[in-house]
Amino acid sequence: MSAAASSLLRPVPKPGVLAIDAYVPGKSTAPGVAKVYKLSSNETPLGPSPHAVAALQEASAKLAAYPDGTASKLRTAIAARFGLDPARIVCGAGSDELLFLLSHAFVGPGDEGIYCEHGFLIYRIAMLSAGGTPVVVPETNLTTDVDAILAAVTPRTKIVYIANPNNPTGTYLPFDEVRRLHAGLPGNVLLVLDGAYAEYVRANDYGAGLELALEAQNVVMTRTFSKIHGLAAQRIGWMVGPEGVVDALNRIRGPFNLSSGSIAAGAAAIADEAHLAAAVAHNTEWLDWLTNEIRALGYAVTPSVANFLLAHFPDEPGRTAADADAHLTRHGVIVRQVASYGLPNALRVSVGSEEANRAFIDALKSFGRG
Repeated sequence: MSAAASSLLRPVPKPGVLAIDAYVPGKSTAPGVAKVYKLSSNETPLGPSPHAVAALQEASAKLAAYPDGTASKLRTAIAARFGLDPARIVCGAGSDELLFLLSHAFVGPGDEGIYCEHGFLIYRIAMLSAGGTPVVVPETNLTTDVDAILAAVTPRTKIVYIANPNNPTGTYLPFDEVRRLHAGLPGNVLLVLDGAYAEYVRANDYGAGLELALEAQNVVMTRTFSKIHGLAAQRIGWMVGPEGVVDALNRIRGPFNLSSGSIAAGAAAIADEAHLAAAVAHNTEWLDWLTNEIRALGYAVTPSVANFLLAHFPDEPGRTAADADAHLTRHGVIVRQVASYGLPNALRVSVGSEEANRAFIDALKSFGRG
């Protein structure tokens, strides 16, 4: 081959990669606005535990040393908090990494994976990146529909992703329904219960799936430190599941997928129950307040058990969700458009500080006045 011909060649990604729609995070700036209230990313307004901050600062004194590749300190802290066997826990660079690893370990070309129509977009990306085929099932009243999922299962189905509570709707599946879903799945189908917002839920019939992940051979539960623990910048997630799944992920994950700072901060954060309780109390108070205030302005709100809510707008020129988003941005309030989730007439609003929450409602009032 001539040098000229060789220069025209280039590496080509495997089939399907360039057909994936990349994940696009919510915006975080409002140009020209002096003070910005970011309510687009479901971050906690209380920030991280002071103990986590201190642990991170201490770890920064040892930047030249590799971290513990097993994240033993973090797994032990998680195990102590929930009464688990540390050997059943895998940690990752956010729960996102674990969701990807699960697809790459159990899904391949010709296989199918199921997720709900308004489910977290990462599920689809994870399955496509593994060469699998995503199968989207409809929801009922913006809530996971067990019967629709079971009806979509075929001999090619290898994995089912369920966010409970779901993002961006804030709805949840009662634990009895989670058990019914599991009972209806073939034993070779992996059920992934994504509990990123589990700590916020106060409903009596809710269960994150921890018990099921401990007793079943085809169930895992993932959690994150990015939300209630306030450590989104550190990218810390964890998963509990059967030995076979844990073994598979430990074989394919990176050898040092968590930094020393993340391990130390996560271990300190999960032990700080007082900080966790304060975050729950703040969220419960202001989630109710925001829901009532938005409804009082004439907008529908999907009942939420998480640290965000979904507000719905009419499909009328000048009053749409996009119009509201633009108005809010001009007033320094950043929320999340969710058209990419199949919800073009809604905005997702995170529960923020008291000041941020009141700023959002004030801006929404002025939008309604035109």
